[in-house]
Amino acid sequence: MALSILEKVMKKRGLSSVLATLVSAMETSVIIEDDAGKLLLSTEGAERGVAYPVTASGDLIGWVNGNEKVAAIASLLSQTADSELEKRALVTETLDKYKEITLLYDMVEKVSTSLDTKEVARLVIEEAKKILSLTSVSVLLLNKQTDSLELIAEYGHKPETTTVVRRGVGIAASVWASGRAEIVNDVHSDSRFVSGAVGISSLMCAPLKAKDAVVGVIKLGSDEAVSYSAEDLKLFSTLASLASVAIENAGLYEQLQEAFYTTVYTLAETIEKRDPYTGNHTKRVMEYSLAIGKTLGLSEEDMARLKLGAVLHDIGKIGVRDSVLLKESSLTDDEFEQIKMHPVYGEEILGRISQLKSAIPGVKHHHEKYNGRGYPDGLKGDEIDITARIISVADSFDAMTSTRPYRNGLTLEVAFEELKKYSGTQFDPAMVDAFFASDVMEAFYTASSRQKIII
Repeated sequence: MALSILEKVMKKRGLSSVLATLVSAMETSVIIEDDAGKLLLSTEGAERGVAYPVTASGDLIGWVNGNEKVAAIASLLSQTADSELEKRALVTETLDKYKEITLLYDMVEKVSTSLDTKEVARLVIEEAKKILSLTSVSVLLLNKQTDSLELIAEYGHKPETTTVVRRGVGIAASVWASGRAEIVNDVHSDSRFVSGAVGISSLMCAPLKAKDAVVGVIKLGSDEAVSYSAEDLKLFSTLASLASVAIENAGLYEQLQEAFYTTVYTLAETIEKRDPYTGNHTKRVMEYSLAIGKTLGLSEEDMARLKLGAVLHDIGKIGVRDSVLLKESSLTDDEFEQIKMHPVYGEEILGRISQLKSAIPGVKHHHEKYNGRGYPDGLKGDEIDITARIISVADSFDAMTSTRPYRNGLTLEVAFEELKKYSGTQFDPAMVDAFFASDVMEAFYTASSRQKIII
């Protein structure tokens, strides 16, 4: 059975000796009971007399029985109990604050290493679930083109939850306009209530700011009525501020990434224009390669390497003379040797740009063969980087199905058969299988019947 408050106070170190000294000095006897009537102390010869209450923070926790002298003992016990409760409350508050600070620090560490907007939003939601009472959370970011807030991450929402917030409609839009966080403990009685908040009884909403401009909102709610406090709002606003910085950084990084890939793709297209018969070859090879990589479940890092390698796989052709590269008849052995140098030229070009070095394996070795009879290094099997093995399949398939001055492109059926025929010799079988299992196959429907080609 749990100890009563007074019993805990009575067990406080040193208090029993103080009580014994007081009783002796008063030359009296005393009976002490808790509020449930449990006897905690009875001195020799004690008899019930006047009962003096013992309180803690205004609540009754026990009685001291005896003559009028024992009133001082009741007062001492009350003061001691008050002090103990204050200390415990302070300890609890301190522990709660420590927990909050620790969680916020953990969040800073986590989000500061993430450069993906949706991943940052997911981390923010996970931290909010740890420190606040809620049943749903959503993060909405500004789409400048549509001038609306769009949902990028959520937790606990029902199907009817609003995924787009427009100006002037709803509580989130109000916070978007004012830039000030709000508590709404009775959502349904608020004049700004909209159907998208159905099921939510109480909520808090805070703006996400970047350079004093509101770029989104984060809102959380509870299906049950909750009295969110000013302290809750302060903690939530701190969380939103941390999220704002991380989301802004992630957004800037994503813009840089987009600009980077645009520049790289433009470079590849510029080189491709030297050969008018390979229109959109780079784009198709990239799409096929990424579809294969997705099917294989490549890591984010390998997918990034694959994308760069696929886009830049022919960049070395800039070093091949037009008389060879654009020749409309069959190549001589000497001319073919010149063509075979383009992966090496590609390595030399990319080796001078630190941001593109990760693409070198795919660029240099996409003409290696699984049986070791490719070029430029005669690598075999798993010696060939996985990005190169993927690009090899994508590049060869597109080359087979493209019409050139000296030959017509193969039909899809024949190209499929060629991939299967050379699986295990020229191509890694796993890459070929992934190609056939990939989403890109959905693009290969006959134009008339829309029936999928049987492979």
